[in-house]
Amino acid sequence: MNYNPSIYEINTRVWIRQFDTEDKRATLDDVPTTYWDKLKDKGMDYVWLMGVWKINEEAIEKYCFEDGLKQSYSKALRDWKKEDVIGSPYSIDIYDVNPNLGSLKSIHRIRRELNKRDMKLILDFVPNHFSAESALIKSQPDLFLQVDKERYEEDNHTYFKPHDDIDNYFAHGRDPFFPAWQDTIQVNYFNVHAREYMIKVLINLTKFCDGARCDMAMLSLNNVFRNTWGSVAKQNSSGLAKDEFWKTAIEIVKNVCPHFIFIAEAYWGLEWELQQQGFNYTYDKKLTDRLKSDFVPSIHDHLEATDEYQTKSIRFIENHDETRAVTKFGLDKSLAAAVIYSTIKGMRFFNDGQFEGKKVKLPVQLGREPKEKINGYVYSHYKRLLEITKEDIFKKGDWQLVEVSPASDNNDTYINFLCWKWSYKNENKLVVVNYSGMLSTCRIKLELKGYPEEITLHDQLNDDTYIRSSNEISTEGLYIELKNYRCHIFSY
Repeated sequence: MNYNPSIYEINTRVWIRQFDTEDKRATLDDVPTTYWDKLKDKGMDYVWLMGVWKINEEAIEKYCFEDGLKQSYSKALRDWKKEDVIGSPYSIDIYDVNPNLGSLKSIHRIRRELNKRDMKLILDFVPNHFSAESALIKSQPDLFLQVDKERYEEDNHTYFKPHDDIDNYFAHGRDPFFPAWQDTIQVNYFNVHAREYMIKVLINLTKFCDGARCDMAMLSLNNVFRNTWGSVAKQNSSGLAKDEFWKTAIEIVKNVCPHFIFIAEAYWGLEWELQQQGFNYTYDKKLTDRLKSDFVPSIHDHLEATDEYQTKSIRFIENHDETRAVTKFGLDKSLAAAVIYSTIKGMRFFNDGQFEGKKVKLPVQLGREPKEKINGYVYSHYKRLLEITKEDIFKKGDWQLVEVSPASDNNDTYINFLCWKWSYKNENKLVVVNYSGMLSTCRIKLELKGYPEEITLHDQLNDDTYIRSSNEISTEGLYIELKNYRCHIFSY
């Protein structure tokens, strides 16, 4: 049976502040269980607590106040102060809970509460790097990509010397298309011991959560790692590991915990490869980009991918790395995009603050966000949409892309429509979206064998009811006229 779950991302260190009192800064132990009830009521199946692991407080002063970062802080939070900068949650010291958030017992408690509600807990796994100040650098230096002194002196932005009293030099973590992340140290994926250590981290995670969101997962692929580090990798290839890390790691972890979920942040067209290596879900950034461009044929083509690929894709229009949807897409377009990705196959991803229409993308180093008013129009739209899409038909049903045709001669606005159908047991849904900035019309033919001559179509999204001729819909097609970025979700 197909299953198309929903996941909710929480920027934990910022989100937790809403539970503070005058007497006490809140920890995970202070989150009321009613909060999880509300997420369950919205149809969420997974909760991703982003950024719960321990970081190095001493690294904040050293790495988090360079000019580019300070500019991003000012853009997001005009009145930011030094104490608002709490460091990147992706610069992990060790995989223990940040003491400002609680303890591993706190995580256990939340997991139990979620599991009681048939929801699952997702936590971060950052395979590519640790903090540049990690305690592991002294205790287990062979985990990391080492270089010689000459290379460090040639490029002290990509390479660094973490300790004055130890003559060791290492690479900062990096994405090959960007400068190195100064607050990180690169894990050496050509080292068998490093791989074994990271697999042990994953096995340990199975004790505390139901799945891992794996940051920049494609960086650990053999070809990507080799191409990123070139001659440095060759120098670090003793005990060379030839198998793909993810294939080995996922097999081992699933032998320990078969239902553990692997989610890959993935780009560069490597999503399918990561799915083949065992990932349950991979980011679908291509869809996000196509929704932004609003070129309907490209979106349509993307949705013609194989079922296997689509059901393992994570659909989203915002997350902590992306500009807020209302800001990036514009109001009406963002809501139409939300209807699209919430009613197709795959995992549907929602970001904390998205339902309220928040506009500000917060740098991950900040521990405070600006106060933003709830956008009532956005909130009511998501409330209706989530009430609809939590129905079994959208999670367990069969999905089919539906073609549209012109409503009349010399009218080509039909190309602005996207349409699909869901079927489950004796129920059918038809989703129709005018994904353009203009009034558009089309016709949609449906097979209505067994239906009475007059069929009732209930538009759940707009709470309207239409009575139409079954024969006309079967032969000429259902006539649709929608204003810019407007949608129907018909039940029939």
